[in-house]
Amino acid sequence: MTHDLGRLLRPRSIAVIGGGAWCTSVIEQCRKMGFDGPVWPVHPSRPELGGVPACQRLEDLPDTPDAAFVGINRHATIEAVGKLAAMGGGGAVCFASGFREVQAETGDGDALQAALLAAAGNMPIIGPNCYGFINYLDGALLWPDQHGGQRVGRGVAILTQSSNIAINLTMQARGLPLAYVATAGNGAQTGLAEIGQALIDDPRVTALGLHIEGVGDLRAFEALANAARALGKPVTALKAGRSDLAQAATLSHTASLAGSEAGARALLRRLGIAQVDSLTTLLETLKLLHLAGPLPSNRIAAMACSGGEASLVADAATGHDVVFLPLDADQRDALRQALGSKVALANPLDYHTYVWNDVPAMADTFAAMLAGDIGMGLLIVDFPRTDRCDPAAWDCAIEAAALARARTGTPLALVATLPETMPEAVTERIAGNGLVPLCGLDDALAAVAAAATLGAAGTAPAPLLLPGAPRDLAALSEVDAKAALAAHGLAVPASALAQTAEEAAQAAGALGFPVVLKGSGAAHKTEAGLVALNLADADAVRVAAQRMASPHYLVERMIGDGLAELLIGVRRDPAHGFVLTLAAGGVLTEILRDSASLILPVTEAEISAALDGLRIAPMLHGYRGRPPADRDAILRAVMALQEYVTTHAQRLDEAEINPLICTPTQAVAADALIRIGDAHDRHPCSHRTPWRGAGSHARPAQGQRHRRRHQPQDGRGLSQFPRRP
Repeated sequence: MTHDLGRLLRPRSIAVIGGGAWCTSVIEQCRKMGFDGPVWPVHPSRPELGGVPACQRLEDLPDTPDAAFVGINRHATIEAVGKLAAMGGGGAVCFASGFREVQAETGDGDALQAALLAAAGNMPIIGPNCYGFINYLDGALLWPDQHGGQRVGRGVAILTQSSNIAINLTMQARGLPLAYVATAGNGAQTGLAEIGQALIDDPRVTALGLHIEGVGDLRAFEALANAARALGKPVTALKAGRSDLAQAATLSHTASLAGSEAGARALLRRLGIAQVDSLTTLLETLKLLHLAGPLPSNRIAAMACSGGEASLVADAATGHDVVFLPLDADQRDALRQALGSKVALANPLDYHTYVWNDVPAMADTFAAMLAGDIGMGLLIVDFPRTDRCDPAAWDCAIEAAALARARTGTPLALVATLPETMPEAVTERIAGNGLVPLCGLDDALAAVAAAATLGAAGTAPAPLLLPGAPRDLAALSEVDAKAALAAHGLAVPASALAQTAEEAAQAAGALGFPVVLKGSGAAHKTEAGLVALNLADADAVRVAAQRMASPHYLVERMIGDGLAELLIGVRRDPAHGFVLTLAAGGVLTEILRDSASLILPVTEAEISAALDGLRIAPMLHGYRGRPPADRDAILRAVMALQEYVTTHAQRLDEAEINPLICTPTQAVAADALIRIGDAHDRHPCSHRTPWRGAGSHARPAQGQRHRRRHQPQDGRGLSQFPRRP
């Protein structure tokens, strides 16, 4: 169920319920920001709050409020929310903590949260356990603390689950216009995605930034991404935390490669949301998106009046997905005319200081660099501190850059190598001239790379394949796993089962040599000495079987002409969907850590692109005169695995093929593993043979890290205003 958050986020009237310092702060902040609607305090005994006359009861309000800040204890919050909903209120911010986040400590958190949701009904609420939001467009602040922002006519929205992080972001001095800063808290009713969609619905919002601790409702995030795509509003995100899934690999290599971090990155990439790795990069990316929008490519041109700075840019770019486009003949001619014969022409360009303060020559230089087929130009310029220096001599850089930008139409950023050398007043001047001020070289390059990924985003992908929550997981035997996958089109070797060394030798003769012999009893059979390869005759099979001393044996025809080995695995990630991992396979999986992750469902084109991104891709294409692997056969193997996962999505935990032996004419699964639901839902082939792999042991979830909570005390008194540590 979705909620109409319009009245709550853009209110014309606000009620403030409670008497703590946080409630007084809400009133004061609305007054300071020039909110032009009424703000009505509600308190049973105080005649006024923040200099504004108070009503004793909600029923005494002169009208139904569009938004309410509820700053009372958790039990009273439930009662107040119920009354607001009955009155037809537009929505509420629930400040108090003590709900689901304290279930382990108090034992009543779940029940109280359920009661809060029941009381709210169809009325939207944000929180509980959150600060609320700041609407800088209309001066409406349901916000119980100081902040560093100012009124704007248009800007970006930033949404986080953390109130502390939200406060910090309002204190930025980077020239980023903030339209909204909002927190989600527990997200009991309305999560990040739903609030985010309501924020981008405001035509004055240009881009959305997310700080994500947990994705939550996958379908809601799909809806947010689709809405943003339809509105042409880019979304960028900082995803926090690494899940225990990445460490809980009990059976497969896939689990260690496709942990929550890989799943999160794959999910955001699929949804067309640019991912960044720091708060400062988030801010710089949003600034770039606000002023220039998504970039058409990651090809850049950089200019500096110092060889040291030009080298610094080149070195810094090696860690980011950006490309310096070589200069063409026309650019070289134009640069030579502007700079003379003493300057070495390259990208990045050290244009020296010969033309400094010669605005026409500087503009010609910058325009020549912007004339190439690039997504953006970067002009490195660090401004002096204004308290001790005269910055007037740097005006020429802004003026010339603006002329070049206007002449070419190519976005141009002025980049300070140090954040301190781009004062906020300077950023405003730069932006006012149609340019992009970026603070800090590393963050600037990361922002350009992120904006370029958004420019390359295509149409909306197919809906996610949602995972189930299977119980009593157990591993199918290798034989059963291969049979299950073969039923969906996977190619597997001809094989036979044996219980003695002599039976194994006879089975090998029937299959035809050479063969592979495998023992039972371990998930990772190679490490346990339970695999013997390329056995050429019956005696070799007998000796290998006797050495293994296994209760059961699997004999398979050896796959020759292998060009490369791949791992193809799917892992259920409850937070992000089913994560498909493509990686170097066999014994090299953990050594190379060469992998790519995608979220199901995938297309053959997406699989092929991911394979080409692997370091072992040259082996698949044909390396040093060897023939290429059969790409169509590899694609069929991946699609067969996807078909199996789709069929068993509600019961499946993971499925892995490792290795998939890739030859010039086929792609054959030499080993397979499946973990699926309990015996009552087990795949029917799981009981056909006595062959059994290792058992599985699901690890309990680790304790969640504690978060600072907002805790008006139960009873009559209220706790002190929760300031940051």
